[in-house]
Amino acid sequence: MPADIFIAKRNFHTNKHDKHTPASIYTLALVLYHGMRTTRCDFIRHTPLQCDDPPPPVSLHASSVLACGLSRLSSATLRHRRKRYRMAGRIVCGCLPRLNHVENRTQLHFATLNDHLCMYSHCRLTPAMQKSQLAAALLHIAGAYGTSDSTPSRLESRQARPSTYAAHTIDQPIDHAQFHNDCKYEPHTNATFKQRYFFDDTYYQAGGPVFLYIGGETSGESRFSNLETGIIQIRMNATNGLGIILENRYYGESYPYNSSTTDELRFLTTDQTIADNEYFAKHAVFPGVNGSLSPADTPWILYGGSLAGAQTAFSLKTYPGTLWGGIASSGTSLATLGAETWFDPYQKFGPQDCIGSLNAIVDKIDEVFESGNVAHIAHMKSIFGLQDLTNLDFAQAIAYPLGNPGNYPTSTWQELNWHPAYSSDDIFLFCTNITNANAPENITSTDYTLAPYTRNETWTNLGNYANYIKSYLTPATCEANQTIIDCYAITPNTTSYIGSSANNAGRSYLYSTCTEQGAYLAARQNSTQPSLLSRIVTPAYQQQWCTWAFPAGTHNKIPSTPDLDAYNKFGGNSVIADRLAHIDGEQDVWLPLCYHADSAPKRFTRNATDAYLHPQLLITGGGHHWDSYGILDVEAEPSFIREAHHWEIRVVKKWIEMFDDQKKGT
Repeated sequence: MPADIFIAKRNFHTNKHDKHTPASIYTLALVLYHGMRTTRCDFIRHTPLQCDDPPPPVSLHASSVLACGLSRLSSATLRHRRKRYRMAGRIVCGCLPRLNHVENRTQLHFATLNDHLCMYSHCRLTPAMQKSQLAAALLHIAGAYGTSDSTPSRLESRQARPSTYAAHTIDQPIDHAQFHNDCKYEPHTNATFKQRYFFDDTYYQAGGPVFLYIGGETSGESRFSNLETGIIQIRMNATNGLGIILENRYYGESYPYNSSTTDELRFLTTDQTIADNEYFAKHAVFPGVNGSLSPADTPWILYGGSLAGAQTAFSLKTYPGTLWGGIASSGTSLATLGAETWFDPYQKFGPQDCIGSLNAIVDKIDEVFESGNVAHIAHMKSIFGLQDLTNLDFAQAIAYPLGNPGNYPTSTWQELNWHPAYSSDDIFLFCTNITNANAPENITSTDYTLAPYTRNETWTNLGNYANYIKSYLTPATCEANQTIIDCYAITPNTTSYIGSSANNAGRSYLYSTCTEQGAYLAARQNSTQPSLLSRIVTPAYQQQWCTWAFPAGTHNKIPSTPDLDAYNKFGGNSVIADRLAHIDGEQDVWLPLCYHADSAPKRFTRNATDAYLHPQLLITGGGHHWDSYGILDVEAEPSFIREAHHWEIRVVKKWIEMFDDQKKGT
């Protein structure tokens, strides 16, 4: 049985809490899996694609599953500050959404299956892709995943499974003692907050290592897959270790205060966050686990991806006496004001007919902006149905299908993944729409509408681009009662994490962005390079969000621009420490902020000892911390991921050997 099917089967049999997963779904999925192995899909075209069909009952049969009518069940997943929607099925099937939120898990499961099977019904995918996409549907339908809280786009927010691990808490200092002389935290406090953690001792044997997964910018539940089939499970299984997920301060349910005012957020800094990791290692308890887990007796090995990867690196550098080792996966350890390089993977690896069209359209958009002709600018924005937006909000909105470092409602390049349960093909479906050579004349004629404003040059594929925004992005992103301004404009009145001080992951993440991390949405200025984002967008655009969101408090105010030195003091993307491993993906949008950035110094492994003291690996063709995802059978993974996991296992085992040798005094 293929590994993907095996996982679905395991999840079906073990996920007893999910009453919405009937046995017929698993049976149907297996039947469809074997059917999709053929190179023809005519046999599934017999069901008319009617968008207005009523939702089917829970007990589906094969023909009804394939009906495009399931598209009226929104396949939304709440995955960032606003609502990010999976649009794959609706785009290919041509069905517009009827609902703007998932009302229950059953709808999410069926909508997800529909997304994938609608694509099969149009024979757009190769047999290999069909298998991969169906595996994703299996993983969802078998009850493996539910919905997650809304979190920022840079976050590695994924659909959190219903809780299968008990939540434990530690009384964590809000203001660690080593910072009581730092005036930025005045007035200081000796109070504590309840920081949540989850652990898995399935594989643990006394004397085994501790693997601490740094939760990052999302809830602890969102990381459960790492204990079940991901990187922590892989290492626990290989070393008889204990796996832990530690929820970061100011995320999930680990908030020091009941709200997040500017004053209350002053303890959300990199220094305080990584101090949590050391304190936790020294003081956490694990009910039911035998043997000492003290860092003096047991090697504590961290893992984190993206921002959590950077925090892993910074923790190892700052607290080497407590934390023995760590793997920073796609660790964004360099802070910059603007993230002008974020779109570079599109330029290098994206479908070039699509990317070339978009580059040319953006050039012409900027030419119209530069003209300063108010009427021409208004006409241009009206083509996309966005005439009510400011120029800056318009520029961001039309780039949403491509994403950006801070805020976007669709799955983009960052959401591509080797593991079908976590991947989205939305970006390729977007490009398919952009380059659609069979678009009707009422759409293609738009390519000539704005030509008089740019020396009578044709805006090739403008009609397809504008139609995508109007027909797919706006209906999927905006609530039925929202105006365009309410939906797309970034203001205190339209964006909850800016206009409210309520505890919210998006607000926490924005605060860190505004105070230390930067990486604002921005296009390259004064450059001859092509751009997928209008050049009117500079870091000042997102800096305004900071000003709105965090007015000066009694004790704290944000800097006029992020304090990049507070973040880069650990070494930036050249941060090193003994037993700190860096693993990155070649095609990651965040690679320029990571250890393997093109701008980083060239590095060479000098000898076998250095290979384990300072390990490094760049996954060719890889994306954003792809190594964190796994399946139960590592040998069945794609070769480039399988070998990355084997490398990590070798490295970790060597670290454990080093720890044992140190204890013995050898």
